[in-house]
Amino acid sequence: MEVNEQIAIDHGLSKDEFKKINDLLKRKPNLTELAIFSAMWNEHCSYKSSRKHLKNLHTEGPQVIQGPGENAGVVDIGDDEAIVFKIESHNHPSFIEPYQGAATGVGGIMRDVFTMGARPIANLNSIHFGSTQNKKTKNLLRGVVKGIGGYGNCIGVPTIAGQTHFDESYNGNILVNAMTLGLVNKNKIFYSKAAGLNKCLISVATLSIDPEIIPSVVK
Repeated sequence: MEVNEQIAIDHGLSKDEFKKINDLLKRKPNLTELAIFSAMWNEHCSYKSSRKHLKNLHTEGPQVIQGPGENAGVVDIGDDEAIVFKIESHNHPSFIEPYQGAATGVGGIMRDVFTMGARPIANLNSIHFGSTQNKKTKNLLRGVVKGIGGYGNCIGVPTIAGQTHFDESYNGNILVNAMTLGLVNKNKIFYSKAAGLNKCLISVATLSIDPEIIPSVVK
């Protein structure tokens, strides 16, 4: 199938974005490539509507160990300790399936915190729903609150603070913002970026890999 502008629009891309993709590739994308751009350039992954506002936030300072560009931010709190934090929105997933959408949102940011070497110690949230008169609001509120608390409770991380807001402007889609704080020694922070040549890389693609070849792969 030859990709055209209408197919791009059907995938949630704008006309300008389709033109940008053509410019980047110096050709029309195939359907698989278009789907990848659609997934990576959607609101959930790229924060298209809020990126311009996020750029106005302060990201540098004497206490900032890690700003944007890693799994989570890191701030020096003294005594060789640092706070690792991450906030993420899981809006539409929570609107479609409130418990699982909210729970996986919390799980994702907790993952990003402990992959930096930190121990998660607290969760927070800011959740926004439609009018209290809207027939969906009660079910969404109940599911989101249970999802946020349930995931944290499973691994012993408490939700210590939150904000809840109701307005009819959220009748068509809710906002579910979750945050995790972690504690780490400054000398034990892990980063996702690997630099240098001749680094060892091990990838296990399937559980059916022949155990006889594992030693040779690791070696």
